[in-house]
Amino acid sequence: MDFSISSDQRAMVGTVRELAQGEFRHSAHKWLDGTFPWENMRKLAEIGVMGMAVPEEYGGLGLSVLDTALVLEEIAKVDYVTAMALMGETGVQVRVISTYAPKEIKDHILPRVVSGECMLAVCMTEPDAGTDVKEYKTNTVIKGDRIVLNGTKTLISRAPEAEMFVVFTRVNGQPGREGIGCVLLGRDTPGFAVTGTFHTMGGENLHEIQFRDCELPLENLVIREDGFKKLLTAFNTQRCLNPSISLGLAEGAFDEAVAYVKQRKVLGKLIGDHQGVRWKLADMLKDIEAGRGLLYRACATANPFPDPFFAAVAKVFNNEMSIRVTSEALQLHGGVGFTDEYLVSRLYRGARYGSIGGGASETLRDLIGRTIVKNDATDGIMSLETY
Repeated sequence: MDFSISSDQRAMVGTVRELAQGEFRHSAHKWLDGTFPWENMRKLAEIGVMGMAVPEEYGGLGLSVLDTALVLEEIAKVDYVTAMALMGETGVQVRVISTYAPKEIKDHILPRVVSGECMLAVCMTEPDAGTDVKEYKTNTVIKGDRIVLNGTKTLISRAPEAEMFVVFTRVNGQPGREGIGCVLLGRDTPGFAVTGTFHTMGGENLHEIQFRDCELPLENLVIREDGFKKLLTAFNTQRCLNPSISLGLAEGAFDEAVAYVKQRKVLGKLIGDHQGVRWKLADMLKDIEAGRGLLYRACATANPFPDPFFAAVAKVFNNEMSIRVTSEALQLHGGVGFTDEYLVSRLYRGARYGSIGGGASETLRDLIGRTIVKNDATDGIMSLETY
């Protein structure tokens, strides 16, 4: 396997790193109160990053899932909130529109995503249904050439800032997973309202949204048939981008820890000169490199969406690895690591999100286990052909 990064990818990451380390690092504390990082998003639009997931015919770069993961990883090293905001513009909602929406909708929305004018939000979780999609109560009724949407979604990112919402919904009340479709809705639609705000430990805000008799043209029902299958297929991209943020958080925390133990003395001796501390650093680096390999391999399977098995493996490992590494990095900082003034504190809080969002670790472990048992590999080799 070739895990090398191309010269074009290195150049792209270098440009993003310069922006992240030079500017985002010093402003990241500003977003702890839930303020949306508009200024950072505009700067990312200026260098083309907002168009990574948008096809070239709509003014985007049409880059791979791996390219997107590399950029998110770099930003997450210093700024969790901005990385999460960017994931929303390069993840499932953009890819659902570019893959399934009618051309007229693509022409209207995608060029404005590239320029940073149009923020998107994906609406999946409901008060009584998260991972359990078959329990969705939000419903869309088809009435001739119109559709009417009713329901409630919760824990939604960017709701006050987004212009368009990609809403997964039941269609015509059809029960179970087979009844799931997807509707595209603008925030100016009568009956749409943001009805609640929840501040997270990572700094960003999440929101509750209600749809009350929201009437839309039929073409806004962008997924009607095989909606659940298409939802999961598109969502496998999120299961690579989410862990790319986890990987970046771990790397950023590791870098902070290494710098700190090289200059902080205890009992007249640098912390980094203690064998126990060096062993901690060795384990942290080992975990990071293992996570990187799993993630890049999963990204490489995308055509156009990643393989669900490898995406699940990468996500579970990197989410949990990030919690371990950021926790150890904070521990090595001692008391100062527990303060908001130190970057490692913010990275630690952000790391806790990964294993919850985009498919909980427990759910994905079950997916992995079912796949292993179903395929019954006897040679012990986990190959793409086997899984």
